[in-house]
Amino acid sequence: MRSMLFVPGDRPERFEKAEASGADAVILDLEDAVAAAQRPKAREAITAHLQRSSRPVPLWVRINPIDSPDALIDLAAVVPARPDGLLLPKARDGRDVLRFDHWLEALEAAHGLVAGGIKVIPMITETAGAMLQLASFVPTPPRVVGMTWGAEDLATELGAAASRDETGHYEMPYQMASAGCLFTATAAGVSAIDTVDTEIKDIAAVEQRACSSRRSGYVAKLAIHPSQISALHAAFTPSAAEVAHAEAVLAAFSKSPSAGALRVDGKLVDRPHRLQAERVLAAARRR
Repeated sequence: MRSMLFVPGDRPERFEKAEASGADAVILDLEDAVAAAQRPKAREAITAHLQRSSRPVPLWVRINPIDSPDALIDLAAVVPARPDGLLLPKARDGRDVLRFDHWLEALEAAHGLVAGGIKVIPMITETAGAMLQLASFVPTPPRVVGMTWGAEDLATELGAAASRDETGHYEMPYQMASAGCLFTATAAGVSAIDTVDTEIKDIAAVEQRACSSRRSGYVAKLAIHPSQISALHAAFTPSAAEVAHAEAVLAAFSKSPSAGALRVDGKLVDRPHRLQAERVLAAARRR
């Protein structure tokens, strides 16, 4: 995936539009985008859509935090309708993810679903406490396929005036949170998925920041508006020049398999460059 598009769970008229937006996955939201009083109706709307949708793209659901009274109610409502995956917000440590995994195992068994079939992406840096517990998220249950992070909830907890400076770049605490997500996801062997960009008008800026995310190691990004999707896909899809260079690197090592370092396009390349070339071509094949 390059993009995962949020849509509020209490706006069912937007569900099919989100599926047709071009996003690689859609996240039907029960948390921040839905007022508490609207959650019962949102659960009904999401469940009904999961049951009738032809799933042109994977449909995920973001439930409420595991320590909230809504979490189990959310799961009891949506699991029987077989979402492709679930986002767990505000995970405090690895124990929250293990507990969530156990809940899902029980619900999958109760409804005759394949064990581990519902995938999970925890949001791991939304609280100050979670920032101090990142190592506890490794190792992670097999159903966890990625990790992501959030800046706005963390900024609220820290009492910050804003998470970004006047140029749109993250302030130091949120750079740390982003780096923490990258390190933790990589150590766990799962995909690192960058947080949302709240800009919906300056799409060039969205693409520029997404390119920076990819350079850092992220493989995808969350989205909050369909207008962002084309920019995210442009950023996370290897260019023709990148593909050509990757092919040249692998061809050179194929001709000289015992070589430790080789010259390609006037530069020395070694094992890390070969691994990066393999990742570029794998990403290109997935698009």
